[in-house]
Amino acid sequence: MIVQKFCNILQILEKGDVAADEEDAMDLMDRPASGGEEPRAQAGRDELAERIARAVREDGTVEPLEGLHLARASSPTEAMHGVSTPSFCVIAQGSKEILLGDELYRYDPAHYLIATAALPVAGRVTEASEERPYLSLRLDLDRALVGSVMVEAGHPAPRGHAAVRAMDVSPLDAGLLDAVLRLVRLQDSPADETRFLRPLITREIVFRLLKGEQGGRLRHTAALGGHGHRIGRALERLRKHFDRPLRVEDVAREVGMSVSGFHHHFRAVTAMSPLQFQKRIRLQEARRLMLGEDLDAGSAGRRVGYGDVSQFTREYKRLFGAPPMRDVERLREAVREEPAYEPIGDGSVPA
Repeated sequence: MIVQKFCNILQILEKGDVAADEEDAMDLMDRPASGGEEPRAQAGRDELAERIARAVREDGTVEPLEGLHLARASSPTEAMHGVSTPSFCVIAQGSKEILLGDELYRYDPAHYLIATAALPVAGRVTEASEERPYLSLRLDLDRALVGSVMVEAGHPAPRGHAAVRAMDVSPLDAGLLDAVLRLVRLQDSPADETRFLRPLITREIVFRLLKGEQGGRLRHTAALGGHGHRIGRALERLRKHFDRPLRVEDVAREVGMSVSGFHHHFRAVTAMSPLQFQKRIRLQEARRLMLGEDLDAGSAGRRVGYGDVSQFTREYKRLFGAPPMRDVERLREAVREEPAYEPIGDGSVPA
């Protein structure tokens, strides 16, 4: 079933493995659609796939409207590591897997994915071919917009303080698919029409998401107060200061939580511990530095906060499947041969 903005993502093929136990997968793909909606839904998916294919004629991504990302892949991809951002992801053709911590999310044209926080994830396209390429879209979700729609529609803020997982997959109903299709059609509309209708359709999509299975998750994104908001502040702090030593006690105190409560709710939202979160952010940044700034492994490791190069090398290999410099050479070779894909999202690891 995936997600800085969608995207400080390393848009590059990664030969890692997103394998996960089938029993741990959040797989909703076998849930049947109602008979009455299926013909309409299939027609909508067919048109959506045709419009995305026309907009993205080669493998890669485009952004025809601000915040709307369309993606195409003509073959299954290997694991791509990146950072998710708050977004709504729909697949028109093909399928994809997103790994968050130890949890695997799968989705396809009958399901959508929502990511509500910037988290380190890995994703891969699992179904695609030259004849039937993977085609998808990702719509960035703005917290202020979600809050505005909540108020206007009279949706109450979450009452409980429980933190909720920052990612999930749900069935895509005909009404939501229709709104998505109308948004994508705007890329072919006159500029004045697009300028007027785009915000209205985007608000409709958010409204329908708030009414659907993911409504509670989305409301937590916009709500102030509660454990979800506190964890959001902690995530922002950890992303900003990932290269500094981490004292969980200090972070818990800053966000007004006990250490045990902080650990519990942090894992509930991110599917990983604070230390695991910091480690993945560090390693992804080190990889970016070696690729983008041509740093050696020792320099990159020190830049992201590792004092021990051997520890950096061990943890890097564990996450990416190869020692730092070998992995970087492999990625450079892949870039010369293949187009870069966006990890989670589409364009990021989700989508």
